[in-house]
Parts: sequence; C-alpha cells; structure tokens
Amino acid sequence: MNKGNFPFWIAGAVLLYIGWIAFDMLRPVSGGGAGSLTTISAVRTAKVPVLVEFYADWCGPCKVVGPMVEELAQELKGKAVVIRINIDEDPRLARDHGVGSIPTFIAFKSGREIGRQIGGIPKDQMRQLLGL
Repeated sequence: MNKGNFPFWIAGAVLLYIGWIAFDMLRPVSGGGAGSLTTISAVRTAKVPVLVEFYADWCGPCKVVGPMVEELAQELKGKAVVIRINIDEDPRLARDHGVGSIPTFIAFKSGREIGRQIGGIPKDQMRQLLGL
C-alpha cells in the first residue's frame, strides 16, 4: 500500500462506518406488535403469578440465565407463567416497564408488579420473586 493513499483508506473506512450506522438506523424496529399485546394481556389476565424476563441476545448474563428461565417455565406450568421479552424486538415494552439494565426480572400478580430483580439470578431467586 502506498503511504500517499493512507488518508483515502481512512476516509473510506469512516464513510463505510457512517453508512452502516445510517442503514442500521433506517431498519424498522418492531415494537407494539402482536407479541407485546399477547404479553401484556397475559400479565393482566393471568390467574397465576407471572415472571417476565427482559433480555437481549447479545447480553452475556442473559445467555447464562436463559436456560434456567426456560427450565423454570417448564417446572412451573400451571403454577406460574414465565415470559421472556427481547428488548431489541420490543423496546417500547421494555421502556414502558422502566427497564434500564438487562437481564431484568419483573414478577406480577393480578396484573400488578410485586417484585423486580436486575441481573443474573439463580432459579431459586426467580421462584422467590413469584412468591413460590
């Protein structure tokens, strides 16, 4: 590579980066779709406690607790409802619930929040949030 072309390489890289950001920002973001309506109605109408985990696919602690959340959902069938909400797919719902860090676990009973925990927590603590 010729040292005289170095500024052009830098300028090209910067323009490519700016273009990538602009393209990403123009991409439609789902929010308020059918998934969120289902989730909101499940929380409001459930006769059993509901545990909602707000997570993201890129979040390390979320990847660690994800399998535990799935196991808990299977173990508590009929006793509680466990829902996972990806904040990248439904940012409005996360914002509406005041989620600033992930993973965030929010427990609901009769449609009202009864507990909240931020960060990766063990399955026993998830059960405690639900009061089980």
